[in-house]
Amino acid sequence: MSRTTTVNRKTKETNIELTLDIDGNGEAQVNTGIGFLDHMLESFAKHGLFDLKVKCDGDLIVDSHHTVEDIGIVLGEAIKKALGDKTGITRYGSCILPMDESLVLVSLDLSGRPYYVGDLEFDVDKVGYLDTEMVQEFFYAISYSCGMNLHIQILRSGNTHHVIEAIFKAFAKALDRATINDPRISDVLSTKGSL
Repeated sequence: MSRTTTVNRKTKETNIELTLDIDGNGEAQVNTGIGFLDHMLESFAKHGLFDLKVKCDGDLIVDSHHTVEDIGIVLGEAIKKALGDKTGITRYGSCILPMDESLVLVSLDLSGRPYYVGDLEFDVDKVGYLDTEMVQEFFYAISYSCGMNLHIQILRSGNTHHVIEAIFKAFAKALDRATINDPRISDVLSTKGSL
């Protein structure tokens, strides 16, 4: 069964088309108008082994907020849609990931219940053209639109580029682990019978 989906979202602030293949091989075509965000989404695809296409025309003349948050919303919707009723998936995923001096923990549960825990503070306001305060907004948007319990913790800080990149890569690895089909799971991994 294919776990590929396309989600479109058009508002007065952004026009987004995103295609996600959970069972891809890490190919990415990304154009958000924010170079550093493109790099992070390409890293997410590569390290999660997801195929990802993102095209966003946003009101960057205002700032990066609408573009980053709306891409998070659409990516969360795409993950949820691609997984369907979640039959057979392992549901949970965690990753502690180093990047040079930085160390990050990401842990998630594809429970269907949104909850975000993260206190992401950075020493600089921007990396490239990405406002660093938007990293937290991006992952909050994913967790709520997907129905995902998501925890992100910076265990050791350092260069802000390294920390943010470690977060995106750790999220990718955790999501990959949570979406793996386990042949031992014939239904959904819940005593309730649904997720």
